[in-house]
Amino acid sequence: MNSGKITIQNGKLKVPNNPTIPFIEGDGTGADIWASAVRVFDAAVEKAYGGERKIDWKEVYAGENSFNRNGEWLPDETLDAFREYLVGIKGPLTTPIGGGITSLNVALRQKLDLYVCLRPVKYITGVPSPVKKPEDVDMVIFRENTEDIYAGIEWAEGSAEVKKMIRFLKNEMGVRSIRFPETTGLGIKPISKEGTYRLVKSAIEYALNENRKSLTLVHKGNIMKFTEGAFKNWGYEIAVSEYRNKVVTERESWIISNKDNEPNLTVEDNAKMIDPGYHMMTDSQKKERRDEVESVLDLMNTHGNGQWKNKLMIKDAIADIALQQVLTRAKEFDVIATMNLNGDYLSDALAAQVGGIGIAPGANINNVTGHAIFEATHGTAPKYAGLDKVNPGSVILSGSMMFKYMGWGEVNDLIWDALVKTIAQKRVTYDYHRMMDNAELLKCSEFGDEIIGNL
Repeated sequence: MNSGKITIQNGKLKVPNNPTIPFIEGDGTGADIWASAVRVFDAAVEKAYGGERKIDWKEVYAGENSFNRNGEWLPDETLDAFREYLVGIKGPLTTPIGGGITSLNVALRQKLDLYVCLRPVKYITGVPSPVKKPEDVDMVIFRENTEDIYAGIEWAEGSAEVKKMIRFLKNEMGVRSIRFPETTGLGIKPISKEGTYRLVKSAIEYALNENRKSLTLVHKGNIMKFTEGAFKNWGYEIAVSEYRNKVVTERESWIISNKDNEPNLTVEDNAKMIDPGYHMMTDSQKKERRDEVESVLDLMNTHGNGQWKNKLMIKDAIADIALQQVLTRAKEFDVIATMNLNGDYLSDALAAQVGGIGIAPGANINNVTGHAIFEATHGTAPKYAGLDKVNPGSVILSGSMMFKYMGWGEVNDLIWDALVKTIAQKRVTYDYHRMMDNAELLKCSEFGDEIIGNL
């Protein structure tokens, strides 16, 4: 069977029956988990298509494994392979200590402009969890991958560069709030309209295609008004400008619902109902609220009489409140769109609620070019390397995401169902075994065998 390349035409992937998929085995435990996972992948493809389709796996190198081979942490050949074949998968990578590349994962995302970090988080029955109702967690996080403080624009304390920047801020920009300028490091936090638009559009398209109920923009805009606050504003802007008949904002739903319930309600009374502090506002602020109500009432033909309830709800949440409420009100969150740092915190916190990052899948995607790298979301755990011990679930589920992205949904379904069944049978690796009663301890490879047996 000859191999073929995945291509993209008119925004749609074209996947041959025998696509070449580049993979990075990964460092530390990467060899163990990849060996287990790839057998699951091949078995699931065979089960789904009876030999008509097959993956041609192409190994490429990055991280410590690559450095030991050729002295390079991220060779051009690896980047070229991901560019050429569009879709790939990787295990965990060692981050070099010292100067140069601060994170190989970040470098891959930035060099290939993989602006969406996609992290679905869903509880699997039987997985040990530290929270009372983990079954309430079923969320998908869209984390902007290329901006925010992860852009790597920073200068070390005491360096000539940071001193120059501090002089500029003080002398040219009038900044007086750097409390200890002689011992301060600085970083820049870029958040762009274009970056926000493409991230939020990806999240909305996903939510609509998957029949999700809501999209929450998570931000800290109450403090960082011109970066995170702008992200929130731009998120709403792109939602209502490009998806008007398919979405409703939370505030719009209040206004429309008020009018549905009381058809004779005046504009001012509606404004008072959505803003209890209306009576304390200035005249100009009151007018802004009335103007808002009037503009929303123009939507009554398409959104009134309860029609808004069948549309995608767009809302927002302050980041610290969101981190609290994903614990206390998990059912209120569905799809989340947020910036790089918030998304990092949220995705790992949510993974802990459903059993840890050892089984959390992830992907980095450019929905315009079609490029995507699916990845294990945990670290390399070098002390367990070669012991055939750790849970391969993260890279296995990341692979199932990859198959769904390719349009091979049958393979995705087979893998998910088989993994769920294996855990329900209490045949698990050490991380779950130590927290489950009457479970059978399996090696990493044996866990893969059980999944294959349950396909």
